[in-house]
Amino acid sequence: MLSKNRALILASLCAWLVAGFLTSALASPPGASRPQSESASAATGAVTGQVLFEGPRPKPRRILMSADPVCVSLHKGPVYFQDGAVNSNGTLPNVFIYVKSGLGGRRFTPPSTPVGLDQQGCMYVPHVLGVMVGQPLKIISHDPTTHNIHVMPKLNRAWNQSQPPGAPPFIKRFTRPEIMIPVQCNQHPWMRAYIGVTSNPFYAVTGASGKFTLRGLPPGHYTLAAWTATFGVRQRQVTVTRGQTTTLNFTFH
Repeated sequence: MLSKNRALILASLCAWLVAGFLTSALASPPGASRPQSESASAATGAVTGQVLFEGPRPKPRRILMSADPVCVSLHKGPVYFQDGAVNSNGTLPNVFIYVKSGLGGRRFTPPSTPVGLDQQGCMYVPHVLGVMVGQPLKIISHDPTTHNIHVMPKLNRAWNQSQPPGAPPFIKRFTRPEIMIPVQCNQHPWMRAYIGVTSNPFYAVTGASGKFTLRGLPPGHYTLAAWTATFGVRQRQVTVTRGQTTTLNFTFH
């Protein structure tokens, strides 16, 4: 009877240990990212600001899509080029903000989640985007007409691929940082996009408010750059403090 009880006790103990191991393994799978603690968040800083425009606003340039009646049918009114556009509040959209220097030899793992470049209404959406080296770039088309995606880098490998209506998305990657890579459609010459390829996750693109925020920056001194397709590039120095958000604006003319 005693040996039988010991066997039962040992069996129960083994089952308890196995259950505990499985629970721990399922809760924290190898390589899984964990939520950032308050202490970890407080160990970094952020930079936020706006991209302002001063001076006479450029006159919007209308896109003529008559070369492809399908493109014309996808719009109810006139369509304008996005390069040179100024927001109603006097700020600039489509400005690529990134850390040009200051990170030293730090290395960052690219996300496995793809960044999307869509084709809607015979326009690239978004017009300006960022992706890390090695991160998937997913090319999508929702248009009922054939597009030809022509990517023209100087440091990375160029590529040129057609995408007829109903074709599945395809994936591309870049191997080197490059600011910026122009993209055009050989079928529709007004279609333009720009891709910023970075070695770190600290970049942003301004929208209708002209605002940007870079979060999670290690404390230190940085050079930030603001790229535009029309108004050139601006650079500014900034000091990031642990647990603080620093305001930094850019002004173009």
